[in-house]
Amino acid sequence: MTDYLALLSFGPNGWGDEIASGIWITVSLGLATLPFGLAFGFLLAMGINAKEPTVRNSAKIFTTIFRGLPELLTLFIVYYGGQILINLLFQKVFGIQVEVNSFVAGMIALSFVFASYSSEVFLSAFKGINQGQYEGANALGLSWYKTMRLVILPQLIKLALPGLSNLWLILLKETSLVSVIGLADTMRQTGLAARNTKEAFLFFSLACVIYLVLTFVSSIGLEKIEKRVRRGEVRT
Repeated sequence: MTDYLALLSFGPNGWGDEIASGIWITVSLGLATLPFGLAFGFLLAMGINAKEPTVRNSAKIFTTIFRGLPELLTLFIVYYGGQILINLLFQKVFGIQVEVNSFVAGMIALSFVFASYSSEVFLSAFKGINQGQYEGANALGLSWYKTMRLVILPQLIKLALPGLSNLWLILLKETSLVSVIGLADTMRQTGLAARNTKEAFLFFSLACVIYLVLTFVSSIGLEKIEKRVRRGEVRT
């Protein structure tokens, strides 16, 4: 009978070290992607709301493309396409070839997808802010920057947080896609363990548990953040 505890143990005879490393990569990739996706998504929302047609249409085209493409295809385009572009550049300038880091490629691809969806969340949040807020800030002589920082952003965060929380949970699961370009995340490590030990059910079940735990812990954390953000809010 197979010794499952031995297979999951840490050390040379078990896969515990590799799977723990994979979990670290999964969480690191999600956390590295989040700020870029949020910032880019906010800029895209601002672009869609812009009065300049070129800026507005460019932002709309970007979000339409990356919401329409499958995430795996986006990852392939960024990884292999980026490799071609960077090698062309380095070949002309330095005369050398370089290899695109799979972690960076995954972060860029997932950031594009996250930004495209988060821009819609930000747009909905912008629509939930009364126009009088802008007019009041203008009457007080606040600059555009101060209006956004002191008046609009605090309200925007409250309105957008539930939608952004859902996108974070989706992002955490989508990090599993990077396993196809060689990044040793949770999915790749459990897959390698399954193939090498012939215990596919054990290790893929373990992967299920890991992702469920990560999303559960994230949900608790996000709920606490949302409560903190809404503290002092007057309920009608």
